[in-house]
Amino acid sequence: MQQKIIILDFGSQTTQLIGRRVRELDTFCEILPYNKFPHDDPSVIGVILSGSPFSVYDPEAFQVDLSKIRRRLPILGICYGAQYMSHIYGGKVEPANTREYGRANLTTFEHNNPLFRDFHENSQVWMSHGDTITAIPEGFRCIASTPQVKYAAYQAENEQLWGVQFHPEVFHSLQGSTLLRNFVVDICGSHQDWSPASFVDSTVAELKVQLGNDRVILGLSGGVDSSVAAVLLNKAIGSNLTCIFVDHGMLRKDEFNAVMEDYKCLGLNVIGVDASEKFFTELAGVEEPESKRKIIGAGFIDVFNAEAMKITDAKWLAQGTIYPDRIESLNITGKVIKSHHNVGGLPEKMHLKICEPLQWLFKDEVRRVGRQMGMPEHLINRHPFPGPGLAVRILGDITPEKVRILQDADDIFIRGLHDYKVKMDVDTARRVLAAGVPNDAPEHGEIEVSLYDQVWQAGVMLLPVKSVGVMGDERTYEQAVALRAVTSTDAMTADWSHLPYDFLAKVSNEIINNVRGVNRVCYDISSKPPSTIEWE
Repeated sequence: MQQKIIILDFGSQTTQLIGRRVRELDTFCEILPYNKFPHDDPSVIGVILSGSPFSVYDPEAFQVDLSKIRRRLPILGICYGAQYMSHIYGGKVEPANTREYGRANLTTFEHNNPLFRDFHENSQVWMSHGDTITAIPEGFRCIASTPQVKYAAYQAENEQLWGVQFHPEVFHSLQGSTLLRNFVVDICGSHQDWSPASFVDSTVAELKVQLGNDRVILGLSGGVDSSVAAVLLNKAIGSNLTCIFVDHGMLRKDEFNAVMEDYKCLGLNVIGVDASEKFFTELAGVEEPESKRKIIGAGFIDVFNAEAMKITDAKWLAQGTIYPDRIESLNITGKVIKSHHNVGGLPEKMHLKICEPLQWLFKDEVRRVGRQMGMPEHLINRHPFPGPGLAVRILGDITPEKVRILQDADDIFIRGLHDYKVKMDVDTARRVLAAGVPNDAPEHGEIEVSLYDQVWQAGVMLLPVKSVGVMGDERTYEQAVALRAVTSTDAMTADWSHLPYDFLAKVSNEIINNVRGVNRVCYDISSKPPSTIEWE
């Protein structure tokens, strides 16, 4: 039986990060809404309560009965989770005099407490809350403090119940992973048997049983998720898998042919469909972003469906859906949201059953699984790319000429990111590279890394403005483009990448000199939030 940690989600933006940190401990975990604990699941070995945008005394605050969990399973409350348990068991939570946000240091902590095993003196932690615990319940004791937060952590006497008001899941809590390891491995007793190798072996075996000799159709996008799903399915059912790759005309420059060649080298059975003319016709004159997305989404379904219908004996539709796409999370209105990035409308039209072999994986785990199966690094490291492609990077209406301009500018930018390389310590690389380090990276020393590998996502936006320029002895009146590059861990939040000035200067010069129709290059220095990664 696969052990698991349950993370009860109270709406925090960092809940998924908690999940990723637990998975990094080679331990399976599941994120569930705060009120959906699986009481009858014998595989659960511990529970983590997440943070929340609410205060515990807010009338709309999320409430949960922990009586059937307490004293049966170890519990760790983080931020709101800690405050909530203190509040319901008789402690006191009040607004802090000043919002406690940012770095802090544990000036005192219980050295012999299992939660703080191997902690250093004055260990740095990260606070982010407007309320604070001013009294803990009877039968609880304080086990850690900072200069501003007396009850930085507590434990119930003679119980496996802890609360911490800081966030061990974030990078700025320097020993946060140690704390989570202490809880998950030492306290909950994880066997640490969740790994890419075990996932591949168990999933291939499960797929063979689930699919038998049935024919399966998979829609490929060229991205890492669908590519890894295809290779995994190919290992399980071989020629019974047929992949369909639709070119809507708004892929990157030469991407359709390059990706088709990649898939051929992987031994996949792929049908490539060039439907660009259909999409350009249907998008003509359309400027509104959501309308463009809907036209492309509906058109994709039509094209995919037409090709899939030719495979008359298919019984399954496979998708590269990953765990964050499926998690039921809560926004601050309290409404349940189900975000599911599948091929909307296809299952109903095609009467196919759904197969999602990656449905339990985070993005970084998908890449680790791809590496485990020996996939080439350039496929593993591919940046996320929007489904509508360059259509949402062209502000305004779409024309083949605008796509040509953007493809050319984007190609120069992306090639430049690949070509600009620096030496980096391996330990630093493991921490900062968006897609992780290759399997053949040494344990210690330096490796050469590109700017592309340090960036989560990058691209060029074609702006709906023209500006005056001078080229030679002539004045020009041509388009402006904006370069966009961000760093992130999960795309929920993102910071603009601080790319070197000499790199930006070189790329700008190359675009203006080589892309007909562009005479101005800007660089987007907005973070998410408040901006989004894409412009539309």
